[in-house]
This record gives sequence, structure tokens and C-alpha cells, in this order.
Amino acid sequence: MVFAEKLKAWQKRHGRRGLPWQGTRDPYRVWLSEVMLQQTQVSAVIPYYERFLRRFPTVEALAAASEDEVLKLWSGLGYYARGRNLHAAAKAVVSMGFFPRKAEDIEALPGVGKSTAAAIAAFAFGERAAILDGNVKRVLARYFGIEGWPGEKAVETALWERANRLLPRDGIETYTQALMDLGATVCVRTPKCEACPVSRACVARREGKASDIPAPRPRKPLPQKAVTWLLLLDRGQILLERRPAPGIWGGLWSFPEAPSKDVEGHCRRSFGCDVRSTKTLDALEHGFTHFRLRIHPLLCQVTRKPAVQSPASLWIDVEEVSEAAVPSPVRTLVSRLNATSHM
Repeated sequence: MVFAEKLKAWQKRHGRRGLPWQGTRDPYRVWLSEVMLQQTQVSAVIPYYERFLRRFPTVEALAAASEDEVLKLWSGLGYYARGRNLHAAAKAVVSMGFFPRKAEDIEALPGVGKSTAAAIAAFAFGERAAILDGNVKRVLARYFGIEGWPGEKAVETALWERANRLLPRDGIETYTQALMDLGATVCVRTPKCEACPVSRACVARREGKASDIPAPRPRKPLPQKAVTWLLLLDRGQILLERRPAPGIWGGLWSFPEAPSKDVEGHCRRSFGCDVRSTKTLDALEHGFTHFRLRIHPLLCQVTRKPAVQSPASLWIDVEEVSEAAVPSPVRTLVSRLNATSHM
């Protein structure tokens, strides 16, 4: 238990303070913060977290919202499945009539993994449960000298065994926060071993392997994909389509994709629009975890849109697009349009 006690003492002196989700046992607020913090830096999460709570102060308010409202507030934070799952989980919680208290039950909610469930159970209910997010994997891999990529099954199994073994008998909230803080501020990619409370027993430091452990994810060249987006413009309004879920940007509003040929015929058949003129705009690059997307925007001036619209399509004033639930490349392209006055 020396490891846990040293971390708890360190956290009380040097841990992060003043984060908006600290100091609460409200499971809704703890859960919201943990989901937003998945694969996202604290500095990016704070404004989203605060805006989200202003609009949805309770799990009941979130459950009663439309998916479009939720994704609108999530827009720009990335990994949009998190927002859809959060909404679905809120509905599940309201249906149950209570928020689950045990990590294993919390894990059953949509979009909640084992480590996230443990963090919620620890912070909201004081359950003695082990976490193992990316930062904690790095801390424990170095401390125990566990080599290899943490995504490998054998390595992850070894890390979970250590994480459970190290759990203190009490003070689980302080210990859990300490692990998070240590991984986020001290045991970083280039470790600050001189500031670490457990560096003397750290195998990686002792063997001079702190820069090599954990091993990086095996890298493969990211495939490149290309798509043409149609920016159908009619007297200050532009057409958006809701993207299917699941999938990239699922549930968000984006520009329609163009076929490989006969753009004018496609616009007439699919949208009831006649294209008066087209202009190719500068391409836009956007990176995802597993591929890079090169977007080729085609600006189309069209005649009057049809009176009846599909539920999956939306004509909207260009100035209002950035306020809708749209992915960041759509915002970028609309900004370019506004700057160059193509309307």
C-alpha cells in the first residue's frame, strides 16, 4: 500500500485543483466529465462541460432533449458517438429511476467502459474500483517496468492486475484523482521523474527506460480518402444533410456528398434543384484516428429549392450554420464562404 499512500499524500499537496467537476458526488456531473475527458484534453473539455450543464443541468433535462440539441452542444468536441451514447444513457437512467451505484452496473450504460465506470463509481459513490485510462496505463507500465504496447491483450491484462492490486483500503477518491493527476502532469510522454512521489521504486526510471515504456502504438500509414462535398447555395441559404448513425459524424448535419459524375443530374434528382453555376473551392484536410479525409468542396449556385423537404435535409441560412450541430470542416467551409462573399 506504500504506492497508494504516497500518491494520496502527493495529491493533497500537488494535485490539480479548481476543475469544475471536482468536489461533487453528483453522479450525473461526474459521469458527464468522465465521458467528455475520454481522449480529450482538460482545457478543451472545460468550456463544453460548463455549457452542457447550463443547458442540461440534470440527467432528466438531458434525457428530455432531442439528439439534435445534444449534438449541437457537442459539436467541435469530436468523437461524436460519445454524445449520442450520453443521450441514450441518460434516457436509460431516467427509465430506471436512479443512477446505478456499482461500477459493473454503470458499465452497462451505453458508451461507458470499464475504466470510466470505475472512475464514476469511485468519485460519486466511494466504491473501491480500479481505473485504467491511457494516462494510468503509462504510470503503471513505467512503475512496474511492463514493456510493450498497452493495447496488446497480455499487456493490458497485466496492467489491470496491477491496478487492482494497488487499490487502497480507504481514500479511493483521493487515490483515483492522484493517479489521473500524476499521469496528466508528471508521468507524461517526457516524464518529470524529479517531481514524482514514487520515482524511487519506479522500474523504468531505475533501468533508464522511462522514455521507452510504454511502447508506442504500432503505426501504419494512414489511408487517404477523398470526397466531394456539394455546397448548394440559394439566395443566402445552403443545404445540409443529416449523416447516418453509426458512422463518421453520425447524427450531425453536413454537406451532401457528390457522385463521381453527373453532379447536375444528381442535384435535380435528389434535391429538386437546377444548378446554375459551379465553382471548385480549395480542398480541406481533416484527420481521423484511422484515416485522413481530403474534402473537395464544389460550390453550386442553384435555382429555387423545392417547397417540401426531406426530414434528413435542411435548408438553413448560411449565417446560422455554425450554430447548428455540424462537424468542424463544415464550420470551416462556411467561414470561407462568409469571408469571400460567395452568397
